[in-house]
Order: sequence, then structure tokens, then C-alpha cells
Amino acid sequence: MSNPLTRRAALTAAAAFVAAPAVARELSTTVQRNTASFVPLRWDDHFETLAVATVVADTRSKALHWWNADATDYRVYPTSVPMSEELTRRGYTEVVRKKLAPSWTPTANMRERNPDLPITVEGGVPENPLGTHAMYLSWPAYLIHGTHDTRKIGRASSSGCIGLYNRQIAELYDLCPVGTQVRLI
Repeated sequence: MSNPLTRRAALTAAAAFVAAPAVARELSTTVQRNTASFVPLRWDDHFETLAVATVVADTRSKALHWWNADATDYRVYPTSVPMSEELTRRGYTEVVRKKLAPSWTPTANMRERNPDLPITVEGGVPENPLGTHAMYLSWPAYLIHGTHDTRKIGRASSSGCIGLYNRQIAELYDLCPVGTQVRLI
């Protein structure tokens, strides 16, 4: 008569052996999905010309793509994106103003969602949700800006803006003149 513990151990080992390829495929698929989010985009799928510079912010993949005026330089940055579909605006806009050490004033909708928000936060302090640099879009209250809270990057965590690490918004800020065309998809 065989020992039931030995039989159980043998069956468990056999099941693990059979399942191992499926588990490996699942892990491989997960990695490919994460990697695929940073696949290069083509600027001409979104604009007729490059103009002074071009930005495409992909809210699904949480990546911002930038091209210079002659397409000799292309960069991709990880971003934070709006936390809900209701807060997500898509379409064409442009950079209309830039500000170093921007101050932050929550919108009325933000204050309605969270009455404990401060009236304003001065620029240059770590508590400022806009980080070190901000580029204002032609849509009121929508910006591309930095963040001191690095946990937000790669997540749906903003109230409508596109956020970048402070070191990366500093780089992008220098690359994007006022008039840079922007598309949020």
C-alpha cells in the first residue's frame, strides 16, 4: 500500500511541472505589455508638420513623446495621467506659457472633491504638486508639469494634468518653446 503523503507530494509536483510553462508564459506576457507601452510613436500619425516642437501624451500607456522641429531628436518620458475618464481631456492643444517654480491653486472641482486642500501652495516648496516646472496648455487648468511625489509617475493619479519626474520636466521645459503643439490621446 502506498503512503498517501507521498502520493499527494507526487501529484503536487506533477501539477507544478505541468503548470510551469503557463506561469512562465503569463510572466512573459506581463513584461511584454509593460514594455510595449513605450513603443515609439510616429509624429506624422498625429500632426501634419512638426512645427516648433511636438508632444504626444498617451494616457493609456502613460508616456509622453517629444520630437524637435526637424525630427532629429525624439524622446519618451514616463508620466502620471488623470485618475479618471471624467478628468481626462483628449485632443489638440499647445503650450501657451511656461513657469519655473510655479505656484499651485486647486480648481473649484478639486476643492469640491477635497475641501481640505490649501487655497494655494507657493512655488519652490516640496509640497507643491506642480513640482519644479510647468508648461500651461491652451486648455484652462491643464498643464504638463513636474512632481515631487515620484510615486505618481506611471499611475492614473492626477486631476487632469500630465506629470513627469522633476528632472525630466526640467529637460522637457528646455526643449519645448511656447507654441509647441500637443496632442493628448
